[in-house]
Amino acid sequence: MAMIEVRELRKRYGGRTVVDGVSFEVAEGEIFGILGPNGAGKTTTVECVEGLRVPDAGTVRVAGYDPVADRDRVTLLLGAQLQESELQGKLTVREALELYAACYPDPADWRELAERLGLADRLGVRFAKLSGGQKQRLSIALALIGNPRVVVLDELTTGLDPRARRDTWRLVEDVRAGGVTVLLVTHFMEEAQRLCDRIALVDGGRITALDTPAGLIGRAAARTVVTFLPSAPLDVRALEVLDAVVSVDEARDGRITVTGTDDSTAALLSHLAREGVTAHHLRVSDATLDDAFLDLTGTDQ
Repeated sequence: MAMIEVRELRKRYGGRTVVDGVSFEVAEGEIFGILGPNGAGKTTTVECVEGLRVPDAGTVRVAGYDPVADRDRVTLLLGAQLQESELQGKLTVREALELYAACYPDPADWRELAERLGLADRLGVRFAKLSGGQKQRLSIALALIGNPRVVVLDELTTGLDPRARRDTWRLVEDVRAGGVTVLLVTHFMEEAQRLCDRIALVDGGRITALDTPAGLIGRAAARTVVTFLPSAPLDVRALEVLDAVVSVDEARDGRITVTGTDDSTAALLSHLAREGVTAHHLRVSDATLDDAFLDLTGTDQ
């Protein structure tokens, strides 16, 4: 069953089209990622799913309901963590959690959520006194407090330190294990690669690719990355024309990074042997979602 259905979604602001014919489905229990450069239309797309914006054209359904026409029904089954949100500054963490819990007929245990998100010792602290990361964690807790069937997480780990980010990833995995469908908007490639079952790459208001993380990586022009420190000077231009090599970069310390297809490593090592050059600190790794992102969108994040 598709929990989220988006068909030919379009949205304009003034004379500028920011979402241009976006279509996708999210299956029940899936973690579906939306990934793209800044200004690609990611947040506008999910705001239409949440019912916060009215599409200019196309249809959106959440569990079969229109987020605008059936707002009351969708509100009870969808939780949202917005990219930017603020609460009244004098409201304490405890008061915010209790207030939001009171809005739902069957809320989650807010004390457990506070514990899971590292807020248990901040319950008496006013919102205005929280750090950026603590505000973000509170926003996630409020998105989950209604025991939603669908949760939209927009840049959920922005502002979190590495430990808190990984703790939050485990929480998302636990939420999905409980049957919740997750729509995740992120610019963290590691986050998308770890969490998402499928990812839609959005660029210029359109979906340019939709696949599993492994599928997207497999479509990248460069699937293998080789880094090494040559024992003697090398002509970088000679490396660039080797079979299966896509790009070559030379760092200031002399370290060379060669990206290419699966056959590029053999071509590179054969060339080094012919030149009598030893590759010190040689490292061969698979391409990542970063590489696929750059290849398929043609831009930096």
